[in-house]
Amino acid sequence: MVLHEIVSIISLGVEYDMEVIGQTTTSSGYHTTSDIIYRVLALLIMNHDQIVEISPPNQVFKQDFRQKHPDVFVLDPPDAIQHLHNRQSMLQDVVDLNLSECNGKVGIPRQLVITKDKDPSTIPYEVTKAGLKLPLVAKPLVVDGSAKSHELFLAYDEFSLSELEPPLVLQEFVNHGGLLFKIYIVGEYIKVVRRFSLPNISKRGLSKVAGVYRFPRVSCAAASADDADLDPSIAEHPPRPLLERLAKELRHRLGLRLFNVDMIREYGTKDVFYVIDINYFPGYGKMPDYEHVFTDFLLNLKQNKCKKKLAA
Repeated sequence: MVLHEIVSIISLGVEYDMEVIGQTTTSSGYHTTSDIIYRVLALLIMNHDQIVEISPPNQVFKQDFRQKHPDVFVLDPPDAIQHLHNRQSMLQDVVDLNLSECNGKVGIPRQLVITKDKDPSTIPYEVTKAGLKLPLVAKPLVVDGSAKSHELFLAYDEFSLSELEPPLVLQEFVNHGGLLFKIYIVGEYIKVVRRFSLPNISKRGLSKVAGVYRFPRVSCAAASADDADLDPSIAEHPPRPLLERLAKELRHRLGLRLFNVDMIREYGTKDVFYVIDINYFPGYGKMPDYEHVFTDFLLNLKQNKCKKKLAA
C-alpha cells in the first residue's frame, strides 16, 4: 500500500485519553496510540518520498482495518485518492467549474490521452487529429508516487512526438511567465507558494527548436520564487476569493482534505488561470509552517469528532 492509503486510514479516534495530541506517555510508560499516530504522521510528512509500499495487500488491509476499527476517523477515503492517480481523471472536476464571480477564470489546458496500446509512431497523427498545438507537455498517465511518474517532457515538433512512451497525457503548453503557483490545501487552510517554471516560448523560438526535452520538477524548495524580484503582473497571487472558492469546490468534488493544486496564470492576462496538476498529500515539508498547520488540522478534526459524539 502506498503512502496515500497509509494517510487515509490514520486514526484520530482510536484513543483520546490525553488532552492534547503529542503529550507523551501513559502511566505504564508507553506512548498512547494517538501520540504514536501523530509521530508517524510527522515522519510521513518529512520523508514520504522514500516510502513506497508496505504489506499486507492494499484492499485486504483496508477492509480488515475498517471492520476491526469502525470508530477510526478516515482522513481521506482511498477510493477518492485513487481518482488522483490518473491524469485523465484528476482534472475532470476542474472542467465544470464556473468561478467567474470570483475575480477570475479557471480552466485546464487542452489535452490528449495516449493509451498504452497505442503505437508511438501514431502519436503525431493523434495530435493532428485532435487539433492540439505545439509545443506539448508530456506527462505519464499514471501517478504512482515513483520518480518516473513525475517525469515531464516538452515536445517541440510533430516528428519528435513518436519518441514518447505511452501511456501518457499531452497538454498544450501555455505561456505563463515562467512562474507556477502551488496551492497547498489542508482542510480549510490554503497556502500559496511560487515556483519557477518553464519560460515563455514564442512562435519564432518554436521554429528554431526541435526534439523532446526533459525538464526538472518545480516542486523542490530550491525552485522557490517567493523571494525573487519579479514583475508584479506575473508574481501577483491569484485573488483570494478565487482560491477559496476553488479549494471549497475541489474539496467537495474530490471528497479530499489533503492535496495541492498546480496552477499557472496565462501570460499577458490578469485573471485567466489553468490548473495543470492535482496531487494528493504533497510534500508538505516544503510548505512554510507546515508543522503548525498540520497539527492544528488534526486537533480541529479531533475536537469536532468529540463534539459530535457529545451531541449524539
